[in-house]
Amino acid sequence: MNYLEEYRLWSTAHFLIADAGYELGDVVEDGQELLLVNPENRGAQMVRLVLSDLNWANQLRREIEFMLDNAKKLKRELGAKDLKILNVYYTQYSPVDDFEELLAQSRNGMDIDTIIVDSETGITALAKIRQRFGAKQEYVEQESYSEDEVRAMIDLTLSEAGKKAKKNLAPEQGKPWVSYLLIAISVLVFLAMTAAGGSTDTQNLIEFGAKFNPLILDGEWWRFFAPIFIHIGLLHLFMNSLALYYLGPVVEQIYGHARFLFIYIFAGFAGVLASFLYSPNLSAGASGAIWGCFGALLYFGVNNKRIFFKTMGSSILTILAINLAFSLTVPGIDISAHLGGLAGGFAASAVAHFPGNQKRLQQFAVLAALALSVSGLLYYGFSQNYALVDEKSMLMFAQEKIQKEEYRSAEQALSEYTVDEGESADTLFLLSFAEIRLGKIEEAKEHLHSALESNPDFHEASYNLALVYMEEKNYRKAKDYAEKAVALKPDNKDYMEILNTINDYLESPASG
Repeated sequence: MNYLEEYRLWSTAHFLIADAGYELGDVVEDGQELLLVNPENRGAQMVRLVLSDLNWANQLRREIEFMLDNAKKLKRELGAKDLKILNVYYTQYSPVDDFEELLAQSRNGMDIDTIIVDSETGITALAKIRQRFGAKQEYVEQESYSEDEVRAMIDLTLSEAGKKAKKNLAPEQGKPWVSYLLIAISVLVFLAMTAAGGSTDTQNLIEFGAKFNPLILDGEWWRFFAPIFIHIGLLHLFMNSLALYYLGPVVEQIYGHARFLFIYIFAGFAGVLASFLYSPNLSAGASGAIWGCFGALLYFGVNNKRIFFKTMGSSILTILAINLAFSLTVPGIDISAHLGGLAGGFAASAVAHFPGNQKRLQQFAVLAALALSVSGLLYYGFSQNYALVDEKSMLMFAQEKIQKEEYRSAEQALSEYTVDEGESADTLFLLSFAEIRLGKIEEAKEHLHSALESNPDFHEASYNLALVYMEEKNYRKAKDYAEKAVALKPDNKDYMEILNTINDYLESPASG
């Protein structure tokens, strides 16, 4: 065997890597056998190039049988229903006995086409191989090659393969500064919240922008994004920062800085949107965005199955399964935000795709579908009015409006809430307070009476009724409700004071 066959093998490999989108999988037996993979080429997801002397057809048969057995693993890695393999042998002479029946073999969804490149048919066979993979230039070669020329072709091929591998696994080199910047922002926000009163204080969380459904429905759209950088307690910050520290750089190197930032922010938004639709609770945290990193890695795996499972696939799927089980079983975890972030990260990755490998039509189609989906979900959420708000959140919202003396907003929200979700003593009491401030005394009295019917021990409602009747100079009724308030809360000085004031008036000559 001379250097011609060896040069042919490596020049074919270089063509497949540089021009046909293949990646170098394995180099076997010191370069005597090469495996190249391109899952997107349905005509041949795998190409096997072998430098070998084929003397007999039985040798070729054993080689093909061995190849079929080993191809099962590749089929699983690619997740392919059907696997097509091109098997190319570089040899000086073809087998002396009949071998044509072995050139096309099939088994269990795997098809192997075999081409023999020998001294007689070499140029023709190589030209057909290149045409099969879209070569535009005619194949030409010298009559012979030196060892140095072969070595130069090997170096050129391996260099091209290395560049492609680095591009696929880490298209943007350098430090993953976006990941570190996101962690730094979260830490700074946490410190600011701590200085302002604590990151677990409900009012503080609301003021800094936590997800709070009543305020989102009130028009504060920025609360779909602000919660990504807010954490409830030091442990919450530490766990999310740790996850981002390990996951973020991997995703950032695969997709690049700008694409990673887009994926992270959109996944965080998707997590908050899902929480807005399915959980009425006050919430915050980067969990949705971090689950979006899992979604981005899954998208990478779908498009690069072999690399994914060869490098990180099993670990990622195991961690994802553990986190999913944890989220489903531990109370208090906002599973809707996690799953929303996972889906959002996957979808955003499909829109961004990979650097240097753009699929504009596919990306635009996904973007259009994503825009329609988000618009539909937002329309659904805002059309539900206060159905997405629980009583605790509504009371907090109304109290905040009352503290700001925005009585009309408080009255409108509480009125709509009681119509949609039913009346409770607490909501009726706050509604009556707003109505008193707006001068709607009759409506306020009606709602205070309803509150007492719902909860006879509601001493604050009795006290407010005493005040209302006293303002109307109906001192007999005022006394009845003041006495009820004192009976329920005898140690309350305000209640005793109003009762004494009423009694003094009733005992005075002016009472008539």
